[in-house]
Amino acid sequence: MIPKKRVVVIGGGFAGLNFVKHLDLDYFDVTLIDRNNYHSFPPLFYQVASSGLDPASICFPLRRELRKRHGSRMRFNMGTVERVDTTNRTVHTPLEELPYDILVVAAGTTNNFFNMSRLKDSVYTMKSTAEALRCRNDILALLERASIASTSVERRGLLSFVVIGGGPTGVEIAGAIGEMKRYVLPREYPSISQDEMTITIVEGSDRLLRTMSEDASSAALNSLESLMVNVRLGVNMKEYEPESNLVRLVDGSSLDASMVIWTAGVTATSFSWTVAEDTSASSGIPSFVGHGGRLKTDSHCRVEGLDSVYALGDIALMSGDPGFPAGHPQLAQVALQQGKLVARNLNAEAKGSYGRIKPFRYNDKGSMATVGRNRAVVDLKHFRFHGFFAWLVWMFIHLISILGMRNKITVLVNWIWAYFNYSTSLRLLIQPSRHPDNDELGVFSPRGKSANDS
Repeated sequence: MIPKKRVVVIGGGFAGLNFVKHLDLDYFDVTLIDRNNYHSFPPLFYQVASSGLDPASICFPLRRELRKRHGSRMRFNMGTVERVDTTNRTVHTPLEELPYDILVVAAGTTNNFFNMSRLKDSVYTMKSTAEALRCRNDILALLERASIASTSVERRGLLSFVVIGGGPTGVEIAGAIGEMKRYVLPREYPSISQDEMTITIVEGSDRLLRTMSEDASSAALNSLESLMVNVRLGVNMKEYEPESNLVRLVDGSSLDASMVIWTAGVTATSFSWTVAEDTSASSGIPSFVGHGGRLKTDSHCRVEGLDSVYALGDIALMSGDPGFPAGHPQLAQVALQQGKLVARNLNAEAKGSYGRIKPFRYNDKGSMATVGRNRAVVDLKHFRFHGFFAWLVWMFIHLISILGMRNKITVLVNWIWAYFNYSTSLRLLIQPSRHPDNDELGVFSPRGKSANDS
């Protein structure tokens, strides 16, 4: 009997999890590595940040999902990958060294601060559940502090929110905070006037939702304005001064900002690579690392110049798809489709069915974003719409995409309750207690942290 090939998968997001779900374990011995022991649903991070959903509602234990699909035949190892040695075919984490025959990199992206290194320690981001939860806690803390402030000037200083980036995440979090201002503030914080809370979204291009249609951009703009959100278009942020709570823009103007939420860009999660000399560029960066730190791949998701290494999802920069010569958009649908295709190709190769191996062709099913209750925009292949029906479509698509029946029911109940009551029981300010200083396992040590969680 032919021995099984050892497959190591880095990342339990949309791409990695969909890949292992479709892989035939009769031919492969699989180990999935992720820095968290759960799969999260990034499109709803903004609802965690705005107290619309509990973190547990959009997360699902990876071990349970793998056991449900494959019993005990697949391993999960929690850890943060630090180095990949393609010469000796090993993956290194702070706690172990894993050999592989086939490596699948699906580690996703982290925040891109465009060489403004100071921002990492001073702005709020939403690339992980932990980051969204931190954002939620500090929004609630600011509201509680403002409710007991003695002057209007002090309240205005505490409640000035600036969102950098007018893409889907920026629009959604700005709209969610706008709903708090419009509906929650008068009910639960009567000592605070709506005029004392400001939300501003800053976008460098000439319209919001640049990757969507102009109709969607216009509808999103109108919806944000109806939620009392200020929109600044065609201007970029120059710097943020947390000491003085000021965001300075390139046009010379400035904005008061007690909280800056950064959604302006992403870059691929990076590792240290040990590769043969002829695969490295003169700069020291491997030649297969392209724009935004993404890994260059061929049309079968194989990393250029590396043997038996695949890249999936946001971290992949594919050439060869006629419809997307500059690479695919970093969307969940791309990750899901790539994970499924590569798994099926490897299954076919293991069975000797080489005629069934296919190149990847992205099937663009459209895009959508929500700006609040009854407000959403949807761009499909042949038609576009916005408003209440778009909002229902957005809710349905996201609801069926969440893992776990319990999570689906919990999210649906929360949405229905919030829709009819304009309220939620999730605005609980629970601060974590101090962790003991000794950490013998290294799980919570700085080496074990990812860039997203630091």
